[in-house]
Amino acid sequence: MGLCKFKSINSVTRLVKKMIEAELISKDEKGRLLPKKLFGETKILGSITAGFPSPAEEELVDTITIDEFLISNKEATYMLNVSGDSMIDAGIRSGDIVLVERGKASKDGDIVIAEVDGKWTMKFLEKLNGKTILMPANKKYKPIIPKEELIISAVVISVIRKYH
Repeated sequence: MGLCKFKSINSVTRLVKKMIEAELISKDEKGRLLPKKLFGETKILGSITAGFPSPAEEELVDTITIDEFLISNKEATYMLNVSGDSMIDAGIRSGDIVLVERGKASKDGDIVIAEVDGKWTMKFLEKLNGKTILMPANKKYKPIIPKEELIISAVVISVIRKYH
């Protein structure tokens, strides 16, 4: 059957049960399977100064999963690949991944995923003189003022960039 090549539904049921027990997945109220831990726990070994160098001592402060740190509403959170350079001055580059939360109340200054006049974009949300404007973070681009419709789909909660 599918990915694991099981020959019976009972085998799949046992695997799902073991994955639930290991807290890798859970079931929602409709019985759909949801991932629980995308990453294992990682040690927090203190803090680091990003300004002038200072003495640092390594000590185990805590352990945390990336999920616990970044995601508060798993069912409403998803990732998007970024293309383009309109948000570069906000530190978001083409090739980055943004973690976004659907249904989160957006406020002035948030980076949002929006459908504007039938097209999708990621911009800063700004309210100016009673109008909602989508502002780029790159001087090469102009603000977007919706002509007909603006739907805020999600709010960006994190940017993920891989260096190596």
